[in-house]
Amino acid sequence: MEIQKDAYREEAYELLSVLEDALLELERRPDDMEIISRVFRAMHTLKGSGAMFGFDDIADFTHTIETVYDLVRSSSLQVTPDLISLTLAACDQVKVMLEASLGRATVDEARTTELGDAFRRYLSTEEAASAPAATVTAAPSLPDPTAMTTYRIRFQPHRELFANGTNPVPLLNELRSLGQCSIIADIQNLPDLETIDPEGCYTAWDIILTTGCDINTIKDTFIFVEDLCHLSITPVETPADEEAAYKKVGEILVERGDISPEDLEKALHTQKRLGEVLVEAGTIRPIQVASALKEQEHVREYQKKRSALEETASIRVPAHKLDALVNLVGELVTVQARLSQHAGLVNDTDLTSIAEEVEGLSAELRDISMGIRMLPIGTTFAKFKRLVRDLSAELGKDIAFTMQGAETELDKTVIDKLSDPLVHLIRNSIDHGIEPPEVRTGKGKPAQGTIRLAAQHSGAYVLITVADDGAGLNSEVLRRKAVEKGIISPEAVLSEQEAFQLIFAPGFSTAATVTSVSGRGVGMDVVKNSIDSLGGSVEIDSTPGMGTSITLKLPLTLAIIDGLLVRIASEFFVLPLGMIVECVELTSDHIRHAHGRHLIKVREEIIPYIYLREIFTIPGDRPSIEQVVIADVAGRHVGFVVDKVVGQHQTVIKNMGKMFKEIHGVSGATIMGDGSVALILDVNRLVRSAEVSQE
Repeated sequence: MEIQKDAYREEAYELLSVLEDALLELERRPDDMEIISRVFRAMHTLKGSGAMFGFDDIADFTHTIETVYDLVRSSSLQVTPDLISLTLAACDQVKVMLEASLGRATVDEARTTELGDAFRRYLSTEEAASAPAATVTAAPSLPDPTAMTTYRIRFQPHRELFANGTNPVPLLNELRSLGQCSIIADIQNLPDLETIDPEGCYTAWDIILTTGCDINTIKDTFIFVEDLCHLSITPVETPADEEAAYKKVGEILVERGDISPEDLEKALHTQKRLGEVLVEAGTIRPIQVASALKEQEHVREYQKKRSALEETASIRVPAHKLDALVNLVGELVTVQARLSQHAGLVNDTDLTSIAEEVEGLSAELRDISMGIRMLPIGTTFAKFKRLVRDLSAELGKDIAFTMQGAETELDKTVIDKLSDPLVHLIRNSIDHGIEPPEVRTGKGKPAQGTIRLAAQHSGAYVLITVADDGAGLNSEVLRRKAVEKGIISPEAVLSEQEAFQLIFAPGFSTAATVTSVSGRGVGMDVVKNSIDSLGGSVEIDSTPGMGTSITLKLPLTLAIIDGLLVRIASEFFVLPLGMIVECVELTSDHIRHAHGRHLIKVREEIIPYIYLREIFTIPGDRPSIEQVVIADVAGRHVGFVVDKVVGQHQTVIKNMGKMFKEIHGVSGATIMGDGSVALILDVNRLVRSAEVSQE
C-alpha cells in the first residue's frame, strides 16, 4: 500500500504542476473550454485517486473545487481572476497536505476550512449543501492511451424529449468527459418555420468517442433518456486494429446502413468524389457524408496519436537508481582506462583489440546513461509563471512572462540545483528591473513590462538567459553604492562589465528601502556561488533605460565530463575541455618580453596567465618550455601555466568529501588508469582568487 501511496504522491505533484500551468493559461483565456476541461480533469483525478489510496483529506477538499469547475464547464459559472487566485491557493494547500503525509509539514486546518468555504460560496444553496457530504467515488487512474476503443454512437431523441423536461446538452458534455469526442448535429429533419413545434426535438447527433471506458459506462450516460430516444452504440476501432488503415468513407456509410452496397458500387464507377456522387444522386444526405468523413478523420487522428505515444512510451525510474547506474558507468570508465593503459604496456595485439572494443562500448554506455538523466528544462521553467504572476500583483506591476527553449535538456542534478538561482534572478528583475506602469508610460514604454526566460545549447554547455525590458543597470550608480558599502575603494577604476559584476558582491543592494521582496543585499551573491558550484559562469549585459540580460553558462552534466589532462611535476590535473580555447608554449623569451608580468601575447591579444605550480605550491624546477592552457572564463581569455599537456581525458567526477569542501579552485577529483588521483580544477574560482590576491 505504501508503494501505491508513493505513486499517488508522484502523480499528484505532476497533476498540480499541470493544474497550475492550466490555471495561469485560463486567466488569459477564460472562455477556452479545452483549458477548463483540463482543469476539471486534473481536479477529478486528484479527488478520485486520493480517495482510492487513502488521502481522504485531499479527496474531501478537492470535491467542492471539482463541483465549482463542473459549473464552469457547463457555462453556469464564469472564470474570474478571484476564482483563479483561489484555486491556485487551493493547489498550494494540497501540496502542504502531500508534504504532511510524509511528516514534512503540518496542515493548517483553519486554512483548509477557509478555502473550502470560499469555494462553496460559488455554489447555489442546494449544491453547497450537498458538496461536503457528496459520496467520493474513486476515480480510476488515467487510462492507458494505447488501450482505448472508439465507439460510434447514434443518438436520435424522440420528438417529445423536451416536453419531458430533458436537456440533451449536459448529456453530450458528459460524453466529452469520457475521452476524445467528435459530435455532428443532424438537423436535416428540422421543418419549416410555419410548421415547427417549438417544444419538439428535431435534432439527432452522430458521436464518435474514443475512450478507455467500456460500453456499459457509455450506456449509463443515457440511462434517463433510453425510453425517449433511438440509441445505438457500436465499437468501430480497437487497439487490435491499429496496424490496419481505417475504413474508407464508402465502407463506413454501408456499415451504418446509410446506403446499400449496390448504390456504393454504382457510385464508385464515376470519376467524382464518392460523397458528391451519392448526394447528387439523392441516395444520401450531405450531413450523412459529413458525419462519415468526421468519423474517418477522428479515428485516423487518434491512430496517429496512439502510434506516437507508443513510440515514446516511457517508464518511471526512481532517481537514486539512475544515480547508481551513472556511478557504475563511471567505475566502468575508470576500469576501461586501466585496461587500455595495461594493454599499451604489454604490447599484446589481442589485448589491445579487446581494450579498444571495451572503450567503444563504455563510451556508448556512458552517453546513453547520461542521456537518461537529461530532462527538459521546461519542468523548472513552468513554475516561474506563478512566481511572476503573484509577485507582479504584490508590487502593482503589469508583467508578461515568456519562455523559449523549454525543450532544452540538462542533467537532472543541474536542474535540481538551478531552481533557487533562477528564483533570485526573476525576483530581482520584477522588483528592481521592471518599472511601475506609470513610470514606463512616462518614459514612452508600454505599460506592461516583459521578462523573458530562455535556454539553448552551446557545445558542452547550456546558456540560460533571464532578460527584462526594465530600467537597466547604471555602472556609475553601482560603483557609487559599492564605495558607500566599502566593497571597493574610492580610487578603484572599473570597466562597465566589472561594475555590473558588483551586484554579486555579498551585502550589495541598490534598493532604497528594504521590502518583503528584496533590499537586504542577500540573493545575488547566492546566485553567483550556486552557479560557481555547478562549474558555470554568469555574464551580464545591460543598457540603462532599455533592460538587463543575465546569462548563466552551465555544464550539461556534473557526472562524467571530457577534460584536458595536464601535469605539473608528478601531479596531474584536469581542466574542463569545454572551456579550453587553445594551448601555446611559454618560453623564457616570452617571460623576458613581459618584464616579469604574467602576460603573454597570442595573435595580437594580451592574455594574463596564472602559475598553477604556485597556486598549489608544488616544489621542483620548472621546465625550460612550459605550456599555457588558455580558457574562456566569463567571456575573457585567461591562461593556466603547466609543465605538460597530456591530452584529452574522459573524466569521472568524484566528490572530494566534507574535509576538503573549503578548498578553493578544486571542484572534484578523478581516478586515473593507474589508480592515481587527479584534481579537477574549478577555473572560475581560480581566476577570482587570483584577482582578489592582486587587489
